[in-house]
Amino acid sequence: MSSELLDALMVLEKEKGISRDVLIDAIEAALISAYRRNFNQAQNVRIDLNLDTGSMRVFARKEVVDEVFDPRLEISIEDARHINPNYQVEDVVEMEVTPKDFGRIAAQTAKQVVTQRVREAERGIIYSEFIDREEDIMTGIVQRLDSKFIYVSLGKIEALLPVNEQMPNEKYKPHDRIKVFITKVEKTTKGPQIFVSRTHPGLLKRLFEIEVPEIYDGTVEIKSVAREAGDRSKISVHSDNPEVDPVGSCVGPKGARVQAVVNELKGEKIDIVKWSDDPVVFVANALSPSKVLDVIVKEEEKATTVVVPDYQLSLAIGKRGQNARLAAKLTGWKIDIKSESEARELGIYPREEMIKLFDDQVDTDFDYDDEELE
Repeated sequence: MSSELLDALMVLEKEKGISRDVLIDAIEAALISAYRRNFNQAQNVRIDLNLDTGSMRVFARKEVVDEVFDPRLEISIEDARHINPNYQVEDVVEMEVTPKDFGRIAAQTAKQVVTQRVREAERGIIYSEFIDREEDIMTGIVQRLDSKFIYVSLGKIEALLPVNEQMPNEKYKPHDRIKVFITKVEKTTKGPQIFVSRTHPGLLKRLFEIEVPEIYDGTVEIKSVAREAGDRSKISVHSDNPEVDPVGSCVGPKGARVQAVVNELKGEKIDIVKWSDDPVVFVANALSPSKVLDVIVKEEEKATTVVVPDYQLSLAIGKRGQNARLAAKLTGWKIDIKSESEARELGIYPREEMIKLFDDQVDTDFDYDDEELE
């Protein structure tokens, strides 16, 4: 082994981030393999590498025994004591067996093994880096597209964006820069494989963490997210600090913070509502932007019946039931919406005890709309 190879190891360590010890171990394993293969040897051997001079020696390791059955692996006590009189049975004797032309053969044979080990080490480093970033957000660049995936470069590796994780209102083309949510990191025989998403609710949550300092530092907490990617989403927020308005913090000055998230999601509408541990208040808030007159809770079924004004029934339900569906996902409660006149006919409204509760507790939420900002 030459000093040039040692210099190459230092370059690999610096450029690839692979420990030199890992590379040395790979070379030693390769040299042992080369020795056994090219010189038809089966004994137990050890490679001694001198990292200062670049020299290399091969030592056969043999166990000291009373009677030799396999001379490749064993040496008699008599022969061992000719080498050193202090040897005892079961000791291990090392004898140098370096062939004269071993350097040339070893270099040829070891190259492929070393290359493979370096590749495996690189894959291990990449896997370790990305396994810690599961459920995190990264910025990537679209490389290419096919019928199953969009391939997104995350720097050291390409991630896979499946068709069902792509937003229906987006069109992608090579060199587009997009933010993606890492859903899964797998270790495969071909190296790490990373799956990302543009539709996952976690993407919306991470985008708000980036845009809203109060969420990042823990002053405001996102309690739940309900999302129909590319169309509309709802998030519920809460703060233990009574002086902090969690909804206003997420909206930002003149809606700047939520606007940044909407822009990243290509115009997806976002409702931000205040969370409450009272299902009556929380469900009423979640049905924004419609007004709620009453919420009747059935605890054992985790279901609610919501009464809204007649003229707001369609708004509460939403287009194709979207508003009610998202509110149910956000709160975790089943929601059955009744108009005021229908509720009166059924005798479930009005309930006098609820009137003051709504006047005191239901918070105004924020329904993002471009027109409101203007």
